[in-house]
Amino acid sequence: MSFEDVILSSGVRTPFGDFGKSLRDVPLSTLGVHVARACLSRAGLAASAVDHLVFGNTAQVDHDGLFVSRRIALDAGLPVDSAALGVVRACGTGSQAIVSAAQQIVSGHSRIALAAGGENFSRVPYLSHDMRWGAQRGPVGLVDGLDYIYRCPFTRELMGDTAENLAERFGHKRQAMDEWGFMSQQRAGAAMASGFLARQIAPIDVPDGRNGQRSFAIDEFPRPHITREKLATLRPAFRKDGRGSVTAGNSSGVTDGAAALLVAQRSAALEHGIPLQARLVDFAVVGVPPEIMGAGPVPAVRKLLERCRLAVADIDYWEVNEAFAVVNLHAESELGLPRDRTNLYGGGISIGHPPGATGLRMTITAMHHLADTGGRYAVISMCLGSGMGMATLIENLQR
Repeated sequence: MSFEDVILSSGVRTPFGDFGKSLRDVPLSTLGVHVARACLSRAGLAASAVDHLVFGNTAQVDHDGLFVSRRIALDAGLPVDSAALGVVRACGTGSQAIVSAAQQIVSGHSRIALAAGGENFSRVPYLSHDMRWGAQRGPVGLVDGLDYIYRCPFTRELMGDTAENLAERFGHKRQAMDEWGFMSQQRAGAAMASGFLARQIAPIDVPDGRNGQRSFAIDEFPRPHITREKLATLRPAFRKDGRGSVTAGNSSGVTDGAAALLVAQRSAALEHGIPLQARLVDFAVVGVPPEIMGAGPVPAVRKLLERCRLAVADIDYWEVNEAFAVVNLHAESELGLPRDRTNLYGGGISIGHPPGATGLRMTITAMHHLADTGGRYAVISMCLGSGMGMATLIENLQR
């Protein structure tokens, strides 16, 4: 399957909200509709021209959770005879939305698609497995729905425990993780101050007070003023025996948000005047042992580069998801990734990591970087809970 004629354009996202804060009362479908409309507006494209919407999401929330892709498509103005698809590939779900949309185009089932995705973790419900058929006796407990997302399906370890496993097995140290976390916060702060991140964001009105609303326009999670000294004082978040090295300061944030990107056949893009900004070149997904899922980007990137007959030195920019800083340290050491060309505008540790939107956010950031610098290639990669890695390659068409 060749993606030679699949173009990417007009990406946009909401600001990412901190857990339980600004986006807590905004349904996920509302976030999806907002970015879908904003994406179409940036492209100067009528919704009636889009024949497919692919929405990535890992946590079903609200009454329309199973049908959220179709809900977003119609509420965004897509024709009633358009198609909608929901996809999930753990932390690579946002990237999978792009790939799945591209596959629809290559197979001839679509000409212009919206790849979108998002999460509202703040709205994930508590669940009961005992209520439907009735508990026989005693109290009935509730399960946090987020526990289904943050635990390995094989070992039942928290994802942070698998990051600890990776650190222990390969000798990655706490000080280096904290330094990466500090760097991520500094880079996000600089990208906010320069307006780089603002160019990618469509502000959204959110509830404010009993009856009011306010415009939410800036990522809520970054802590650019945090110090190395403060990061060093944080306790391990997952290992309580004093041996841990993974903390809240070197782990990704629990955040809410959505993102969207146009994925179109080149001829359809030219016909409708859609800006030819980038193209999808290829992707790779590779499995790794679930207990060290953070190792995933390494074999995924290797497989992708091999498929495309490229080397690390041929890639102008890298986005490697900061699920945990140890993931980035491991990819850096194993692949030889240049730190001065990786995650220059912050990442999951500073901006946050809603899996349905993360791959889209990273792709949009990479597209802006390539456009600004005249670079040719960018790789977007992440580890996936359950033990996989994913990587996509995009090429700048604005050189």
